[in-house]
Amino acid sequence: MNDKLINLMADLQEEETMKMVEELIASGTDPVTILDDARRAMEVVGKRFEQCEYFIPDLMMAGEILQGITKMVKPRIKQAQGAGKKGRVLVGTVAGDIHDIGKDIVTFMLDVSGYEVLDIGIDVPVETFVEKTREFKPQVLALSGFLTLAFDSMKKTIEALVAANLRDGLKIMIGGGQMDDEVRKYVRADAYGKDAVAAVNLCREWIGG
Repeated sequence: MNDKLINLMADLQEEETMKMVEELIASGTDPVTILDDARRAMEVVGKRFEQCEYFIPDLMMAGEILQGITKMVKPRIKQAQGAGKKGRVLVGTVAGDIHDIGKDIVTFMLDVSGYEVLDIGIDVPVETFVEKTREFKPQVLALSGFLTLAFDSMKKTIEALVAANLRDGLKIMIGGGQMDDEVRKYVRADAYGKDAVAAVNLCREWIGG
């Protein structure tokens, strides 16, 4: 864990953060380690937002820094991982919720871990989840939500998948700020993942890789 990198990113020091990432890559630092530090920094940013120290523009800035780091380390992680997809994962933030930072980190981590990922965005209607599940035929569906109102949206989404006969054989995980195992039981998902690493581990458990 690189505390300096975490602090620079959490403090939204974009130029200094990117320079340090370049130096770490040049020195041969494992790109997965760099990404994990970026994840830790985003957790700090999230806490500062919850405590009203940061606001929406700060979240957007943090997201831009994360995207910059992603572009730098992603090719190197893929080179280390090798080619070949391990399975399909559909990802989206449920209806009524526009939070995307956590979803984007999960999408990235699944992608570089070798899964074919379709991210269908934020505030996704129930019908779109059903349509994309039918078209993409994922083995895993990852439902993201930060707000408590996402609970019912997740529940309705899963009920709609059952009604459309798309639930059998489909593993569903949930994640986000207010989510926990009690919410998982309420919405009838298969698992709750507390972060992107947990999401990857669940996919490995369910579909290999």
